[in-house]
Amino acid sequence: MTFDYSLDFANIDFRKHPELYRIGKGEQGVLLVEPYKSEILPYWRFKIPKVAQKSANKIYKLFLDYKRREDFVGMDMTRKFLQMGYTRSRRYANHKSGRKYAKGSKELLPRREDASKPNLQRYFTRSG
Repeated sequence: MTFDYSLDFANIDFRKHPELYRIGKGEQGVLLVEPYKSEILPYWRFKIPKVAQKSANKIYKLFLDYKRREDFVGMDMTRKFLQMGYTRSRRYANHKSGRKYAKGSKELLPRREDASKPNLQRYFTRSG
């Protein structure tokens, strides 16, 4: 099932119309699907360990709340935010600036690990 980017995201409440939601691949649609984006995004932080831990814990609690309410779309959206937190925190661990590519180009920057952030991604992984 592919994510449908042709939908009118500005005017669809996916809580009221979950039948319109498509999972897609990876993080597709994570910044489009309302009201979930607005509920989860304020807690999504990943640049420093203490903040990443707090962020991941809060988003996981949101996941459990959506699960309790049997809200599949909310559960999938929290999964996407956690996955996105994992990939972004990994980028900050590998590139101190958080930039993977040279500004304005597709040239891959050399990997310069930030020793203070080697395991940030662990906050965004959870079993259970």
